[in-house]
Amino acid sequence: MDYRSLGRSGLQVPVLSLGTGTFGGSNEFFQRWGSTEGAEAARLVDVCLEHGLNFFDTADIYSDGLSEQVLGEALKGRRERVLIASKATFPSGKGPNDRGSSRFHLMRACEASLKRLQTDHIDVYFMHGFDALTPVDETLRALDDLVTSGKIGYIGASNFSGWHVMKSLATSERLGLGRYVAYQGYYSLIGRHYEWELMPLMIDQGVGTMVWSPLGWGRLTGKIRRGQPMEAGRIASGGAVGGPPVDDEKLYAVVDVLDEIAEARGKTITQVALNWLLSRPTISNVVVGARDETQLLQNLGAVGWTLTVDEVARLDEVSHVEPIYPYWHQKGFEARNPKPTVW
Repeated sequence: MDYRSLGRSGLQVPVLSLGTGTFGGSNEFFQRWGSTEGAEAARLVDVCLEHGLNFFDTADIYSDGLSEQVLGEALKGRRERVLIASKATFPSGKGPNDRGSSRFHLMRACEASLKRLQTDHIDVYFMHGFDALTPVDETLRALDDLVTSGKIGYIGASNFSGWHVMKSLATSERLGLGRYVAYQGYYSLIGRHYEWELMPLMIDQGVGTMVWSPLGWGRLTGKIRRGQPMEAGRIASGGAVGGPPVDDEKLYAVVDVLDEIAEARGKTITQVALNWLLSRPTISNVVVGARDETQLLQNLGAVGWTLTVDEVARLDEVSHVEPIYPYWHQKGFEARNPKPTVW
């Protein structure tokens, strides 16, 4: 397993982490993702640690907190060997203050997560979304206090717009508060909008990105191919609900190239798609999911090798989407306003 710095922090993280949205399955939405618990969850943790993956990602809303609870049980006796990331902001109850990034909610949400995880600290704590009703300095002061108390180690933002991130970083600098070292966002071969504004921002500000849904809601697993009926599974049962729409022809074109490269390299489509992400600027970590040990081992096979320059270029070309304004216009002034080479 390779390790990278999480942004400009001193924290070293494996390039892959295990997302535990498949743990629990306590409601209809997350049931489609998975319902791993008990011995099965502990076994997945075993396999991860055997391969050097010691980073586990969860959130308080995953299966209404059951994901954190299952993960906490699975990590018993080995907490000091691992890193845990969790998140708050989205509704965790029916009350008007059971949501958002206010001091009131964050203090209680963090304590509840610590209890479910059976630990005294969370290594990386993300704001799951931007709360425009709470002053940015209130959120950051609350997080700074949690860091000072030792209850969380580092802070991050997830699903923020670029200006949300920059406003937060500027506030941290102005007030001398802890800054977001990580961003967790969607990025895949069929979802490259991250590159337009967020990637240049992360490069400029030294924020490391953790990618969620790197396989585009399961569309890049090899189960969806041109001219073939869809296999039974999460996608067929509606597990991609909530994900962005993808043009069928665009998806097939990307999968065709993935398939060709995978066959030539003796890899799977999944492994090639994940390896492509690991070659991108700003990427510190890719969050992979697994319903069982077989899926986990396949995902772990994405590391330890590298796509060639030509293979990356082929994937870049087939997955390219012309940026919206003002990004396409800025491409004409790259001498003074450079963009990442992935454009």
